Order: sequence, then structure tokens, then C-alpha cells
Amino acid sequence: MKRNLTLFFLLFTNMLLAQDSVFVRRMVDTLTSSYFWGRGYTNDGMGKAGRFIAGQFKDYGLQPMDGREYEQPFTFSANTFPGMMDLSINGTALVPGRDFIIGPASRGVKGEGTLVQKDSIHFIDLKNRVVVELKDKLTWSVEQGAADFTLVQVDKKALKGIPVTININEENKLVEGFKANNICGVVKGTVKPDSVVIFTAHYDHLGGMGNKTYFPGANDNASGVSLLLSLARYYALHPQRYSMAFICFSGEEAGLLGSKFFTENPLVPLQSIRFLINLDLLGTGEEGIMVVNATVYPKEYGILKQLNEQNHYLVKVASRGKAANSDHFFFTEKGVPAFFIYTMGGIRAYHDVFDISKTLPLNEYNHVFKLLVGFNAALMK
Repeated sequence: MKRNLTLFFLLFTNMLLAQDSVFVRRMVDTLTSSYFWGRGYTNDGMGKAGRFIAGQFKDYGLQPMDGREYEQPFTFSANTFPGMMDLSINGTALVPGRDFIIGPASRGVKGEGTLVQKDSIHFIDLKNRVVVELKDKLTWSVEQGAADFTLVQVDKKALKGIPVTININEENKLVEGFKANNICGVVKGTVKPDSVVIFTAHYDHLGGMGNKTYFPGANDNASGVSLLLSLARYYALHPQRYSMAFICFSGEEAGLLGSKFFTENPLVPLQSIRFLINLDLLGTGEEGIMVVNATVYPKEYGILKQLNEQNHYLVKVASRGKAANSDHFFFTEKGVPAFFIYTMGGIRAYHDVFDISKTLPLNEYNHVFKLLVGFNAALMK
């Protein structure tokens, strides 16, 4: 009888994980769709994504962290590119995102000019204050201000010969009070509701570059948000002794702004946080996971490693020290114990138009999910 119950439990658990695998794929597909327009600064992409996540929290039965609203609003400046994005070099029209990107601090410009070579990769149109830079890979980002010139980064493979002439029509708009929201929900603990374990993930990405091109951000960070939502669903159905909280930050790509704002305006006392796990870049895993802050919190890192070795989840749980590379950082600076976990191996698409759901394997999702659930259970003993 005991053996039959064990088999039933294993089958039931595997069925739930299979359902969660379908769920997380659907979430990545949804968050990378054109409707959310790169979850960024034009077409209300970030706003739509935030409202969608808040709706998910409500559907799962999470309570707003502040008792009233899921949204924690704040503002910051962002240089955006909502309109025209046309470029021709040597008479050849180039495709935004694929063949070229505009420097994120660039001003808008419209005109024709001649390019003067400065070195092997830089060419300048003095009349229109445009710098053309040749690159092996195009990687975009976000800036909070606008410069007095325009930087155009061009994939070397898109050109035949050196750049000589340029025709450009590119619009920018500096938004000085861009409105953003952190999305915050909680499942109250059954025994120690004032002690909190928090999962975090940033839901913003780079948004759109012009009115025809957007950056989907599948691995960065639809993958982390989707895993967070899966965990939120799980813990809403299985309340724990401690409270389980979930925060989706915005403004990460502009400089960890959402997490910085939260640590300066916390909706729960920072000293009540038992541990925080930040999820970013969770779409692969062929080479295991990296744990940032592992050397800072060796006891908790040891729990992760032991669980992984006992259950043969991942090929490696690698250790890294303190780093200011994601939303865990400002919590660590305030004395909150935290890990930043990301997967390693697989696709190399990052901050480009090729970071899409279709090619994101999500192959170690189930193992990471199990590892995190086991880690939380060990923390609460």
C-alpha cells in the first residue's frame, strides 16, 4: 500500500510539473509577444506587462503586499525611440535591430551626409553629428538621458566596403517622468507570517527601437518572470509556515531602479526577510546554474549544493561572489541575505532582437523549480 501511495505521489508530482512546463512556455510566449512591445518605454509596453502580472497575482489569490494595490509606483527618466528609424549607408537600406542599432543615449536626427573615417571602426558625419561604429555583435541597452550627437552601431556583416555616405531619419523622445510600477504580492505564512521569503524578477526589457522593431526579451527576463509566476501559483495552493512574497521589478534595464526604489521604500520591513532569491536569465541550463552571493552566504549555498547532489537536478551549481549585476544587489547592500540565480549554457542571444521564445529551450525549468522549492523547505526548518 505504501509503495502504491509513493508511486501515486510521484506520478502526481510529475503531472503537475508537466502542466507547469506548459504554463511557463505559454507565459514566455505571451510576455514576448508584440502586444507587450518588449515590455519597455513605447506603446505602453511596460505598463501592459505590469498590469498583466498584477492580474496574474490576483487570479492566483496572492494578496497585495501593501494591503491595497499590487503596484508600487515610481518614476525615472528614459530616452525613448517611438517613431522613425530609417538608415541607409552607401545607398543600402539597413534593417533596425538586425543590421544596426541606435545608441541608447542618441538624439534624433534627419539628414544626409558624408562619413569621414577616424579609425578602423569609427566613421563620422560632422554635419549631422552622427558617429557610425562597426560591431561584431549588436547589443542594445537603456539610457536615462540624451546626448548631443547620434551613435549608430552597424553589424559589420551588413556592409560591403567601408561606410562612405549616410542617409538617416531617426526620432528620439526624452521622457523625464516615465511612470513605472513594481508589482508586489504575498502569500501569508501559516505560522510565522512576519518572516518572509521573497522571489524577485524584473519584468521590463528594452522595449522598441522605432515603430517597427521591438526586443522580445525571452531569456532576459520573460524566463525569470514566468518561473516566478509558476512559483507564485504553487505557493498560493501550498501556503508555507513563512510568508512567501513575489516582486516583479521594472526599471532594471535602466539601472536596477525598481529594486533600488523598493529597498528605499520597502513594503515589508527589510529585517523581516529571511532570504531573497532573484531570478534572471533562467531559460537555459545545459551547464547548470550560477549562484551570485554564494561566497557571501556559504551556509545557504551549501544547502543548494546538497539538494542538487542528492536529487541530481543540474550538472552544476556554480559559485560566484558579490556582484551588482541584477536586482538582488541593493537588498544585499541593506543587509538582506540574497542570491541571484541564472542558468548557464545554450543560446547566446542577449539584449538583441534574437532573444525570442521560439529558440529559448527552458530545458532545465523543472529542475530549477524543484531545487528552489526544496531550498525554501530547508530554510523553514
